[in-house]
Amino acid sequence: MSTAIERRAIDTIRVLSIDAIEKAKSGHPGLPMGAAPMGYTLWHRHLTVDPAAPAWPDRDRFVLSAGHGSMLQYALLHLSGFSVSMEDLKNFRQLGSLTPGHPEFGHTPGVETTTGPLGQGLANAVGMAIAERMLAARFNRPGHTVVDHRTYVLCGDGDLMEGVSYEAAALAGHLGLGKLIVLYDSNDISLDGPTALTFTEDIVKRFEACHWQVRVVQNGDTDISAIDRAISASKMESGRPSLIIVKTTIGYGAPNKQGKEAAHGAPLGEKEAPLARTALGHDDIAPFTVDKEVYDHFAAIFERGRKTHASWKERFERWTKTFPELAAEWKNGATLDAGTLFEQTLPAFKPGDKIPTRKANGMALNAVAKVIPWLIGGDADLSCSTLTAIENGGSFSKENPAGRNIRFGVREHAMGAIANGIACHGGLRPYTATFFSFVDYMRPAVRLAALCKLPVIFLFTHDSLAVGEDGPTHQPVEQLASIRSIPGLTVIRPSDATETAEAWKFIMRTVEGPIALILSRQALPVPDRTVLAPADGLHRGAYLLADEPSPRAVLIATGSEVSLALEAKKLLAAQGIALRIVSMPSQELFERQAIAYRNEILPPALPVISLEAGATFGWHRYVGTNGLAIGVDRFGSSGPGETVLAHYGFTPEAVADRIARHLSSR
Repeated sequence: MSTAIERRAIDTIRVLSIDAIEKAKSGHPGLPMGAAPMGYTLWHRHLTVDPAAPAWPDRDRFVLSAGHGSMLQYALLHLSGFSVSMEDLKNFRQLGSLTPGHPEFGHTPGVETTTGPLGQGLANAVGMAIAERMLAARFNRPGHTVVDHRTYVLCGDGDLMEGVSYEAAALAGHLGLGKLIVLYDSNDISLDGPTALTFTEDIVKRFEACHWQVRVVQNGDTDISAIDRAISASKMESGRPSLIIVKTTIGYGAPNKQGKEAAHGAPLGEKEAPLARTALGHDDIAPFTVDKEVYDHFAAIFERGRKTHASWKERFERWTKTFPELAAEWKNGATLDAGTLFEQTLPAFKPGDKIPTRKANGMALNAVAKVIPWLIGGDADLSCSTLTAIENGGSFSKENPAGRNIRFGVREHAMGAIANGIACHGGLRPYTATFFSFVDYMRPAVRLAALCKLPVIFLFTHDSLAVGEDGPTHQPVEQLASIRSIPGLTVIRPSDATETAEAWKFIMRTVEGPIALILSRQALPVPDRTVLAPADGLHRGAYLLADEPSPRAVLIATGSEVSLALEAKKLLAAQGIALRIVSMPSQELFERQAIAYRNEILPPALPVISLEAGATFGWHRYVGTNGLAIGVDRFGSSGPGETVLAHYGFTPEAVADRIARHLSSR
């Protein structure tokens, strides 16, 4: 079933995990000890990576969805020749180390995505498999294959309990992603005890119902030949993704804790760890020591990757010479360099027109998509309402892998996580679209996009009480404040069609993190920019839209409330109250400006009033204790949009009255 050196290599993975977790005094030894055989078999016999070039585009992707078992991945990275040293293993879970408690994208060489929140990694992997298929359809030509790799996942019981994994698996099966292979560490134990407490469904039937190929390895503790055969057979299946259920013993090798929840989420301890090292044949060597024979054995991974990478580079060079236009597109997609041509294609809008920003967004998106072929995306079964489909882009499917529109179905959480996986893969710029109130379904994925600094574009329409008749379930109130609290996420709420087009200039010039674009369902007037300030002030987050010689106060507004602010300004001017109007499409961009600019826009001596059809939470950083935040701090109501807005005080007259009363009380 396995040779002596293979058993020694597997037990080395186990013991390195024990040593690192014991030294850190925290961690999860159970998964690395139980899953070491499948990790070893996958990496040593199948996974094609080049440790000397971790970002090689055509490498296989490995995702440890059960990210709490991170020492398994770190041990494999170290033994395989990646730039993860023994000192890094000794610094497991320490501040600033390359071996954090859960794998982090962009931090540790060889880590393809940030995992830890269970189910996210599996869903990310679906995105990676989609990206591989899209890019293969885009760039491969007869006799010239430059995209041909697989995505492998190692997941656990917790991953499959989370709903996001089911959403993602259902879509993967529907799309027939044959190059996606998931190894399921089925050890029947979770943190609280046996999985039988909560998790008794038939996983085989579930995944077969989702159109997956399913294989079962009954002895994952020692039978690496069976694991090898299952992976090999899965690689032969081109029409369906594969799930390999590998039955393992959590904490294998720990005499008193294996097979028990005690091995899951805490160090084995000073008594059990030595017993486990003895049981695994490592009592005769010091902690953090690896036999030379084991290093030599793992060198096969490095050598296979080096040769395959070298062969690919030769093919890629021939392809580049044969297809120079495709090669230029490849290069731009790899760096997400949009150039400036797209700016010339953006639509222009006439003053006086009334256009929903969701419609303006669809026009701008399609203008960009015509000249940026690596812009792709989809929606949660709402494209007819979000207006975010790429015209003539086709739908991505088994039959049409070159399609640019991904039909995610009503699966917001998986949609966000899959988009993250596409961005992690590289070569494509993904966007997603849904109604803004449903950001709550996908918030974990939005948060991880920000954490990973992924250039995902999140499009949210139907942004306020103006949604109307669909009522409070569909009317966002707290969502703006909520997503603005996510570090690293740039939120833009344009006030009109012109600002929306300007937002797309910012989006395509910016690749260091995710952007959320918040868009109106209702039509908004296009202002005369020869009278008001130009919309390029959006790039600074806030700008002076309209002013008076001696204003009594500054009125900040966002989105659909900017036109409302301008109307209220006229009414107040008739009462002798002059206002300065500031459009603030993005608090995040404004906060990045120099203090001198911020003081120029919001002079400290002037009282500040904010106007936004959402929760007032967060606005007090601008209005202070003496200012006024006009918003909605309760849920909405069902009724025609204009009627609902009026009911909650969003009319020029109501706004002007509140401002006048506030200023008179000062």
